[in-house]
Amino acid sequence: MFFDLGLFVTAIIAAAVASVTGFGIGSLITPVLSLSVGTKIAVALVSIPHLVATAIRFWMLRGHVDKKVLLGFGLMSAIGGLTGAILHSHFATPALTLIFGGILVFAGFMGATGLSRKLKFHGVGSWIAGGVSGILGGLVGNQGGIRSAALLGIQISKESFVATATAIGLIVDASRMPIYFWNDWDGILSGRKWIILTTLGVIIGTLLGAKLLKKLPERAFRRIVSLLIFILGIFMTYRGIVEG
Repeated sequence: MFFDLGLFVTAIIAAAVASVTGFGIGSLITPVLSLSVGTKIAVALVSIPHLVATAIRFWMLRGHVDKKVLLGFGLMSAIGGLTGAILHSHFATPALTLIFGGILVFAGFMGATGLSRKLKFHGVGSWIAGGVSGILGGLVGNQGGIRSAALLGIQISKESFVATATAIGLIVDASRMPIYFWNDWDGILSGRKWIILTTLGVIIGTLLGAKLLKKLPERAFRRIVSLLIFILGIFMTYRGIVEG
């Protein structure tokens, strides 16, 4: 009972965070759910509420998607993410997680201090940033955080930032879902109670977060995204040290 309530609240918070930053659902819900079903099944279970929340968020912000960034940075990020996910079982190591965490800490620090505004990605540079961030995210199983970190280097409005990150996430979700269903169908079926619970939570959180995004000043938005990336980086660094 207490676990279910905690998971539900976590889902609401995670979706609200994702509505503001473009990431957070997998990062927050998966560790909590893994306490009960293990990380592998948790990732598969969370993919369903993640897809639902991402689809709702995309629909609400669809008019703000930056098509140029989506077709360049976004496409390369999605391809890189799927490539990294495929290579995950062969190359993922605690050392890689540690490096990944360090990159997020650095990106979060740069964004929070305003220094990221000096690191602007244009043209081919944005394509490379998308591809590299996608591969790294896929390798360590956390694509949203590194994607948003890289997007900080592209000067777009807060609505375009979240909308474009959401569109990219939707492409990745649609591509990986069949793999999860094929490999972990029994585990997904046995966890249907938690799927329903977290899906309801992320729907509520997404609607609440959308209202918050509208009220946030542009400058505060980037600081908040950067701070959350920094915190995620510390967590990933800690995980790399513990696993090592």
